[in-house]
Amino acid sequence: MSGPQLRAGVRERADDEREVRPVELFFDLVYVLAVTQVTHYLLDHLTVRGMVETLILLLVVWLGWIHVVWTTNYIHLGTMRVRLMLLGLMLAGLVMSASLPEAFGDRGLTFAFAAVALILLSSAFFLFAIGRDHRLSRIIERAAIWWTAVCALLVAGALVDGDARLAIWLAAVALAYTVMWVGFPVPRLGRSVTGDYTILGDLFTHRCYLFITIALGESILVTGSSFGALPGSSGTTAAFVVAFVGSVALWWIYFHHGQEIVRAMAAAEDPGRLALRGYTYFHVPMIVGIIALAAADELALAHPGEEASAEIAAIILGGAAIYLTGTILFRRSVQGRVMPARVAGVVALCALVPVAFVASTLVLLLAANAVLVAVAAWEAWAWRSR
Repeated sequence: MSGPQLRAGVRERADDEREVRPVELFFDLVYVLAVTQVTHYLLDHLTVRGMVETLILLLVVWLGWIHVVWTTNYIHLGTMRVRLMLLGLMLAGLVMSASLPEAFGDRGLTFAFAAVALILLSSAFFLFAIGRDHRLSRIIERAAIWWTAVCALLVAGALVDGDARLAIWLAAVALAYTVMWVGFPVPRLGRSVTGDYTILGDLFTHRCYLFITIALGESILVTGSSFGALPGSSGTTAAFVVAFVGSVALWWIYFHHGQEIVRAMAAAEDPGRLALRGYTYFHVPMIVGIIALAAADELALAHPGEEASAEIAAIILGGAAIYLTGTILFRRSVQGRVMPARVAGVVALCALVPVAFVASTLVLLLAANAVLVAVAAWEAWAWRSR
């Protein structure tokens, strides 16, 4: 395929191809495993250090996924070459997900190399596809310089153990998320501004919808599989119902005003700014909250009557509060509005902290989910009234 033919594959905002393609849906299946692995890593390492490690792993997983989303948002996916590229990245994502439980152990190098493949290969293919004379090439070149530094840190961290790996990988994710925010500044090459990111905003929205659905679906799978494997009891049944209602509330809060978001992204003059802030960054706390609450659901099902420890209280109340905070920041960045029900929900969750000292795991989860349901109901009522 010649250079001009390849460059014709770059999507523009006026293009009609705005649906999520089957190959993208297939690619996302890998992240069902990734989210499940992150959730179980948190359950298996329910300490302060374990929570930090879980966050680092999640940030690397999200970095790989969102980087591929940015790349594919620019390129038409109808050609065999692009589809094969995406399937190759899918393999890298599968290796990364499979090695995640031992990422801070014996499989750190495998995890790091898989993440490096996701980031660097997608950038290299995109640059090759559009050619160096395309207006987007300078953006990719600046980003690739910084991605190389981030990937070097990921590999360097995998070559050491213990606290050193934790520190280097923490530096890697801090560098990655900092340079994305400031536009990948490079001496003599300048920096990118969000107006340069001429993405298809509504398509970007639907891609991120899918990831949130994957994360919520994983919590449903955890709830269903745990309930089916445990002996029947009133406590387990109650925990099952509470967990399901909580998942519904999380879904409702995110998706209830979904069409407003799609229209806002489609009509935005600077969709790159909304995609960078609202999706690349402010979706992270939402996913953190969903994973934390999925872990809490499994703990409540297994030990409904046990007194909630500080760590369990942190993932229940903290997970719900972080999720609501993420939705507040997201709506503020995309629509310019602050949702009062969600602010009140965060305040209510903070007020439940004293309850954590005396409540069982099930009771505390019930209280947190009651706040989420109240937020969803408040917004539904406000929507009907408006």
